[in-house]
Amino acid sequence: MRTPLFFASSLLLSLLLSPLQVVAAGKCERLVVTGNPEYPPYLWRDPQNPQKLIGANADLITHIGEAIGVKMEVIYTGPWSRAQDEVRTGRADALAGAFITLSRLETMDYVHPAFFITPSVVWVRQGHEFPYSSWEDLRGLKGGTLVNNSVGQAFDAYAKANLNLEPVPGLTQAFQKLLLGRTDYVLYERYPGVAIADTLGLLDDLQALDPPVASEGLFLTLSHNSACNEPWLRGQLAKKMTELTASGLPETLLQRNLERWKEQQLQPVSVPPSE
Repeated sequence: MRTPLFFASSLLLSLLLSPLQVVAAGKCERLVVTGNPEYPPYLWRDPQNPQKLIGANADLITHIGEAIGVKMEVIYTGPWSRAQDEVRTGRADALAGAFITLSRLETMDYVHPAFFITPSVVWVRQGHEFPYSSWEDLRGLKGGTLVNNSVGQAFDAYAKANLNLEPVPGLTQAFQKLLLGRTDYVLYERYPGVAIADTLGLLDDLQALDPPVASEGLFLTLSHNSACNEPWLRGQLAKKMTELTASGLPETLLQRNLERWKEQQLQPVSVPPSE
């Protein structure tokens, strides 16, 4: 016959184990992820499903989700500024690629390490270049940038104090204003800038100046207001991100999506039949 001491020991053991069982049973099974939709080859809207974002960032994050048993839904929520608002408020759980800034640190946790290092450059009109070798050379000129976009914390602080930058919702609009002579330059990352300019047929009209304004790491971020943002998930994401960046997978995905983007641009645009 089992003694009362046996039952007491069993009860104590079950009480000690139950928090671990609850954590395991209640772990997040789905994350809603969003990001910058004008960001090829990192992210862009799927031509076959415009409510979905595809690209190297989406592929990497989906791969991580499969490895840790969490479904990643990478969706379009509007322009870059709106996507950030969606994550700040917790309506979306995560950003699929963002630079570190103090304002974002107030509302998001960053999953380390960065999965890409991406250069931001000064874009100008062909034939309207100006002497440029440092941030100081941008003083006195009118620049364009995207709403809530960052070029890195150090440059952002410098620009706020010293430069005249006009924010617009999207890169297409920023490039158009540049070509109309309403701005002297546009700040944006090199590879997405080339991809978008090529799509718009503007590649011969624009030039990226060297050196880059900054080269910053792209990170996966989790909203402080996400119900899924808890230690188990952050730990699993960081572990798998470390493994995959060491393996070289992000660069493989980047090259694959460069080709994917180019192939999509060669395909004819489908027009819905008229009723």
